[in-house]
Amino acid sequence: MAPLPVSEGEVDFDAPNAGKPCKTWYKIVGSLDSGKTPLVALHGGPGAGHEYLAPLTDVYEQHGIPIVFYDQIGCGRSTHLREKKGDTEFWTFDLFIRELDNLIDHLKLRDGPGFYLFGQSWGGMLGGAYASRKPRGLKKLVIAGGPASIPLLVKGYDALIADLPPDVRATLEECNKRGDYESEEFEKAAAVFYGRHVCRLDPKPEEVLCAFKNLKDDPTAYLTLQGPSEFIIIGSFKDWEGYHDAHNIEVETLLLNGRYDEAHDLCIEPWFKIIPKVKWVTLENSSHMGHFEERERFGKILGSFLASTETISL
Repeated sequence: MAPLPVSEGEVDFDAPNAGKPCKTWYKIVGSLDSGKTPLVALHGGPGAGHEYLAPLTDVYEQHGIPIVFYDQIGCGRSTHLREKKGDTEFWTFDLFIRELDNLIDHLKLRDGPGFYLFGQSWGGMLGGAYASRKPRGLKKLVIAGGPASIPLLVKGYDALIADLPPDVRATLEECNKRGDYESEEFEKAAAVFYGRHVCRLDPKPEEVLCAFKNLKDDPTAYLTLQGPSEFIIIGSFKDWEGYHDAHNIEVETLLLNGRYDEAHDLCIEPWFKIIPKVKWVTLENSSHMGHFEERERFGKILGSFLASTETISL
């Protein structure tokens, strides 16, 4: 197979109160001059980096849709700001939306064919918040495993944790009581949850392991916004409920999650109820990484949605 056409670059980003110059690193698969509407990919975390979204290149290979990957500020090959740990006034949705706007303007995606937006997990939250602002040039939105409400996400975790083996559940509860989120004991118990509800593949794909590596290398944004783990959410976005603005999303939207997803139906449903033009597909054999766990089906659903000229019926 011929290698994919790839180009990389950086764009200066004026992050408010960063205290130093910042840059956003990006990678384009395909050509933005092809006349095809490109797909801009928002990774999760925050801080997981772009690598684990690699299966999105299937959409380029099958439909010729260019893919724009980038590392959000604070991770990967973009500027790191470890000194901003715990700074809730710095790490905000507005910061990441400003960065996304800056990248889109730099790549001149507003006009012509415009752009599609794909957000996974935290990236889905960010994508929903961004689309609610009715950005010029946005043509379609995909939210994959991105909760519409953090309180509803946490509420659903109760059932997922209750279904864990008793010894694992007891360990998590005990660690939570004493605020222990770094011990080997906690990490082993958390790995059981992750193996059921984050990625069910064993062994895990190298790109997924890379996401965990990125988060471990620089957890600044993750610890500030989310908290110490996927299911211990005590960071500044713990009360976020993006669906309250979802009626402003004007573009056709595809929702994706997995049957075993940590982003369970309870926290996805508000998007479905409130976004005007929306379709929801649940992958029956997936958890949070359906783009790997059911790669072929995921790619077909995503590709057909983006390539279709038919409007979602209301």
